[in-house]
Amino acid sequence: MKYHLEGKVFRSLANSENGEVGADTVFYYHQQGDMIWADYSGGQIKKGHLMGKMLDGGLLELQYHHVNTSGQLMAGTCTSTPEHLDNGKIKFKEEWQWHSGDQSSGYSEIIEV
Repeated sequence: MKYHLEGKVFRSLANSENGEVGADTVFYYHQQGDMIWADYSGGQIKKGHLMGKMLDGGLLELQYHHVNTSGQLMAGTCTSTPEHLDNGKIKFKEEWQWHSGDQSSGYSEIIEV
């Protein structure tokens, strides 16, 4: 199922302990065709960017990088599975993997505001 993310704003609902995104992190999404990108910041994130594409069925395949409040450049990949809520909003369930730092993996959720 395809949907459109241009101009949508998301906040974090939950994240694994080894993640840096938190309740104060805000994501500003854009979309052009199947290409998806977003800027994000807040909490432990000074400035971040993600880039990816929407696959058939609406799954997002993303790469992300950001500078955290400790000044470290962090990067990784993420697969986001959409859940379309009764109120018309979207929630993403995300499985991610660091490509920097300890290279651990985790799970997070973000919701449209």
